[in-house]
Formats: sequence, structure tokens, C-alpha cells
Amino acid sequence: MFRGVIPPLCTPLTDDGEVDTASLERLCGFLLDAGVHGLFVCGSTGEVSQLTDQARATAVRTVVGTAAGQVPVLAGAIDTATERVLAHARAAQALGADAVVATAPFYVGVTAPEVRAHYRRLAAALDVPLVAYDIPANVGRKLPVEVLAELAHDAAIGAVKDSSGDLESFQRLLDATRGTGVDCLTGSENLADLALLRGAHGVVPGLGNVDPHGYLRLHRAARAGDWAAARDEQRRLVRLFAITTVADPARVGPISAALGAFKTALVLRGVIDRPHTLPPLLPLTGAETERIAAHLATAGLLPDARAQAEAETPS
Repeated sequence: MFRGVIPPLCTPLTDDGEVDTASLERLCGFLLDAGVHGLFVCGSTGEVSQLTDQARATAVRTVVGTAAGQVPVLAGAIDTATERVLAHARAAQALGADAVVATAPFYVGVTAPEVRAHYRRLAAALDVPLVAYDIPANVGRKLPVEVLAELAHDAAIGAVKDSSGDLESFQRLLDATRGTGVDCLTGSENLADLALLRGAHGVVPGLGNVDPHGYLRLHRAARAGDWAAARDEQRRLVRLFAITTVADPARVGPISAALGAFKTALVLRGVIDRPHTLPPLLPLTGAETERIAAHLATAGLLPDARAQAEAETPS
């Protein structure tokens, strides 16, 4: 369930800020047609922290229905406290999610024993696998490797999604969980080849919304042991990832810049209808959109090049 390329879905929005289910269905179809191995809804790329409970449910329901069992659906249950996370997790489970993804509690400043108790409480209450999500830039602390190893050996978690970008810690995680059956996924767009070389079981790249074929090529090359090809594809994706830095940092923060870029690119590629993000995130400008279009053109990802790009991806 937790192997291969599993993009964390953007959440397309209507002009009223509701989930644009038609665009979300097209996004899922675009990724499924590319050959991804799973779909992750309501993650950081999906603006989970800004979505209402109703919007979260709509997004999960839409993705589960569109996937229709073709690939596993992972649903984020991310909130500040264990019982709030559990409520989201139970809702996602009831809507048909195949696994639940949860960070440690944040805002309250938890300790390692509290993190351990948090995941044990969730695991005991759920009937689907639990994925521990390590994203210290958003949560404020890194998940301790020793806690994750203990949870893995006790079968309390089924996988770890590591978005820390810390390859040394990721290697220690791989070593500490070896033999447990727990899969370790990297959330890094730009270090995917190195993580796979070290033994990662899969990649969860936000940029995979925009260019799933590139990450699938990278993953296939890695599985075949063709590390030169994987490195070359990674370099191309790093260049494309520059779309996340076109926005003026004096006007918007890095989250607005990245998610706005992903959504703008998806609009330009004809996948979703609008590039809207939820407050407090601010939209990109026309000039920034033009710069993103230039990056896509260089990568051969504008609509007139899409058929060629997809044709070049083996089934």
C-alpha cells in the first residue's frame, strides 16, 4: 500500500472557496492515467489546515470515489490534539480511505512520550493502517526516530512519511525499522533519487501533481538500479521545482508560493479550473503566472506538449 509514487493532492477550489469536485476528479484521473501507485488527500499540499470539516469530507469522498479501488487512498487527519485527529481519522475511515496519515500534535509542544501515546491512541481506535507524518517545518518538532522505531516494531504504524529533508535521519529511520514491514516514504521533491538510493519505499512529491510522469520515470529508473537515469530525471525535476520560488517573498510566504505555483501549473496544463488557495494564503500575480508558464514550456508540460510527454512514458 505504501510503495511507489503517491502524490499529495492539491485541493481545487471554486470561486466560493468550496471544494471543486469536478476539478478534483480530473486531477485524480490525470494522476491515475499517469500510473501513480496511490493518492494522498488532505495533506499539506491539499491545504488540510485551512479546510473545514465538511470540505475535508468532500475531498476524501471525491478521491475515494474516483480512485474506485484502482490504487490505495491515504487521507490526512491533521489537527492540534489527539482527539481532534481521531475524529478526522474516523471520518476518513468511514468514507472509505485505505489509510490515515497523522502528524504529531502541534501548538501545545509535546514530548516524546506524548508523541508515543498519541500514535498508540490512534492506532488502537482505527481499523485502517496509520501513517506517521514527520514534517517539522509545519509541526515545530521532528518525530524521534526511536519513537517511530518502537511504534513500528509494535505494529502501531504501517508507514512513515518523512518530509524533513534530513537524509541522515531518514537513513537512521530505515535502519531502525528494517524487518518490521513498515514502509518509509520521502516527501522531498528534490531528494527523491537519494532517498530511493538509501532504501526509501516510495515518494510523496507535491510537484507530482504537476509532473507525475517525471516522478514515475525516476522511480522506475531507481527500481531498475539505473541511478544515472534517476539522477538525470531528478535534476530535471529540480529545475521544474523552481516554479515554487517565482512569487515575491516580500508579498507571500513559501506555502502560498508553492501551493499557488502547483495550482497555477495545473490550470495551465488544463487539469483544474482555478488556481485559488484558501485564506490566509494569497494568490499569485499575472506576472508570476507568466513565469510559471515559461518553466512549464521549458519542461515540455504545456497542453500542446502533454500528449508527447505521456506517450513517452512506458506503461
